[in-house]
Amino acid sequence: TGPLGQGLANSVGMAIAEANLRARLGEELCDHYIFGLCSDGDMQEGISHEAASMAGHLGLGKIVFVYDDNHISIDGHTDLAFSDDTAARFRAYDWHVIELGNKGEDLDAIETAIREGMAETSKPTMIVLETEIGFPATESAGTHQVHGYAILDDEIAATKTLMGLDPAEVFAVAPEVADACAAAGVQHRDLFEAWSKRADAARSDSPEVVALMDGTPVDGWQDDLPTWEAGASVATRKASGAVVQALLEKVPSLVGGGADLTGNTGTTIKDEGVFTAETGAGRQIYYGIREHAMGAAMVGMAAHGGMIPIGGTFLVFSDYMRGAVRLAALSRHRTVFVWTHDSVGVGEDGPTHQPVEHVASLRAMPGLDVWRPADAHETNASWIAAITTDGPTALIMSRQGLPVFEDSADLTKSARGGYVLRDAGEPAVILTGAGSEVQHCMDAAEALAADGISARVVSMPCIEVFDRQDDAYRASVFPSGIPVVSIEAGSTMGWHRFADTALGIDRFGASAPGGTVMEKLGMTASAVESAARELLA
Repeated sequence: TGPLGQGLANSVGMAIAEANLRARLGEELCDHYIFGLCSDGDMQEGISHEAASMAGHLGLGKIVFVYDDNHISIDGHTDLAFSDDTAARFRAYDWHVIELGNKGEDLDAIETAIREGMAETSKPTMIVLETEIGFPATESAGTHQVHGYAILDDEIAATKTLMGLDPAEVFAVAPEVADACAAAGVQHRDLFEAWSKRADAARSDSPEVVALMDGTPVDGWQDDLPTWEAGASVATRKASGAVVQALLEKVPSLVGGGADLTGNTGTTIKDEGVFTAETGAGRQIYYGIREHAMGAAMVGMAAHGGMIPIGGTFLVFSDYMRGAVRLAALSRHRTVFVWTHDSVGVGEDGPTHQPVEHVASLRAMPGLDVWRPADAHETNASWIAAITTDGPTALIMSRQGLPVFEDSADLTKSARGGYVLRDAGEPAVILTGAGSEVQHCMDAAEALAADGISARVVSMPCIEVFDRQDDAYRASVFPSGIPVVSIEAGSTMGWHRFADTALGIDRFGASAPGGTVMEKLGMTASAVESAARELLA
């Protein structure tokens, strides 16, 4: 999985998905184990601590891991930096721990331990297996040099001879090995065919089973989206929570929650039960204060299949999740990262909790669609995109209430990522922004109109989606030759390709009420108006 520790945390998500689907679909359709191999590096990475703690708490007994305890890392012997009692640590996390000792070459002992782990279904299992890295290399075995490609050709040949192999053959597979692998691939074909018949029968009986097994919505899933009255003030995090609740019945694969911020982030899943060691069918997951593990577990759930995982926390803590988000984007796993409290409008919590550079840095990630809706209508559109996109989606939501615009109600417009929210015939200037700052563009356009200056307002809820539109559409939104002012309460990075003047916050925030911070840092309608007048002058 690339970065160390991610795979262990992915396995926790896979086990959550397995347990949830087993409880909801029945053991005839879902009943399997998650096996993994982990290393000294995984044990040292912080994410493994979070993931192991969560797995033990949730009693994910279908996890069976083998810890290859060879005491070697790239720098040398692990004594240089690592002296944990790993077995005791995992017992403290309520794992079933089997200490095999130096049994790396004893296949019977390894199989016995794995089967013991499979039999213990109330706890995840960690098998601690001491091995000698590079065994039986004649000189490099047990050293950090063998961690990479440090064995020279002469030693490779000598090691092959020691193992009874032809030292002159390269990348050779013995016939008995190939035959054994081929036989393993077909020995349980009858079980697979029987399962396929059961699955086909269940699918034909129920659209909900199809949706749950495939991670897809049922027909008409958009019909029950919440509606919003123009002029109302609605925080997009609250609008997002209402959308989640409306989607639950017709998108049965939606599962998730928040990292100790479930209510704050609109990731509460009501009336569907809580996922616990005792109630595997629950769809509300309490991840605890484990943002690293939450992100990676979500990737594991999506990789498993049958799940569209949701995970919520404050936008500033997306930093903790970055490795998992990147792997979701790299692997095209459909995950929905809900990040709220999206700007310095957070207020009194101060600069540590006020995101500034985060949206720009997330937009820089290939394969991640970043939605920052301007109002509740655009929030609906962002969730439609999240459910239908083949890959991960970031939903960036406001803490504070935002006005609901009448002209944003047509979701086919915002579905294109950027669109004309307020037109002005032949505009003299274009005002554009995303999220909570679009309201300032609307107010500035009204003020300019009072002086006979026509201003078009373009809302940009998702730049990545807008960039995928054809040239003609993008040119119709931003005609050449018309000056553009942009505003967003965060880094101006990225806005200069649309705007001649980019208003933003290229510094850290301040501790004060949210409205005060916004005003002091120039996130106002008057700032947009002034910038437009200066640009036109």
